[in-house]
Amino acid sequence: MRRFWIHQVLPAVFAAIPVLAAALVFVAVPADARRDYLARVETSPIDWIILGIGFTLFTAQTVLAWRAMRWQSADFDLKADRWLSHLCQAAEWFPLLGLIGTVAAILQTFSSITPGANPTPQDIIRKYAPAITATGGGLYMAFINILPVWVVAIGRDLIRSLAGIAPPPEPPSAPGAKL
Repeated sequence: MRRFWIHQVLPAVFAAIPVLAAALVFVAVPADARRDYLARVETSPIDWIILGIGFTLFTAQTVLAWRAMRWQSADFDLKADRWLSHLCQAAEWFPLLGLIGTVAAILQTFSSITPGANPTPQDIIRKYAPAITATGGGLYMAFINILPVWVVAIGRDLIRSLAGIAPPPEPPSAPGAKL
């Protein structure tokens, strides 16, 4: 029974944590803000790019995280580690994509204000709002895309502890490195 939990149940439970965390953060956003964001995303191509790439990478990382925590005969399945690491590094790009959307929306807002025009605050807010959605989408995607690799690191240690197996040895430090 313990073997079943260590080999099957715990990897699935740990792989589900990033999905649950992503859902929790989405639900934690105030309902009005969430509704406004979803309405604005419908007409924002930069948000489509951010969300499309973000959720694709997140799905791939979640599957790889599950594979990385599966126990093999002597240790974990390490074949997924390289891809998981590379995809996690891609999360660094989401805030930059959000910033591109932010700058584009700000430029659009100011370019629509012509000399002599007297725009209302509602017009300015309506045109500026996509800047905020791009920023929010980029930050959200960055956050959820760093979770799977973190869960693998923590999950493996916990599974090893529950299995009664010592953690792997630390890699040797570089020659001349201070301890």
